[in-house]
Amino acid sequence: MPRHRGTRRYSRKASSQVRTEMRHMKSGKHKIKSRKQAIAIGLSKARQKGAKVPRKKSR
Repeated sequence: MPRHRGTRRYSRKASSQVRTEMRHMKSGKHKIKSRKQAIAIGLSKARQKGAKVPRKKSR
């Protein structure tokens, strides 16, 4: 059975923004404590720049 190949959930711009934040975390440029925090910051910055990122899940 062929796999579903839909559109990307996150844009390449968003992925690169998250990658940048991970580098900043590893180099100690920001006071980020966890990996999840770095991902959240990267996605937030990508949203501000207008990248394709799904909405935040509301509780």
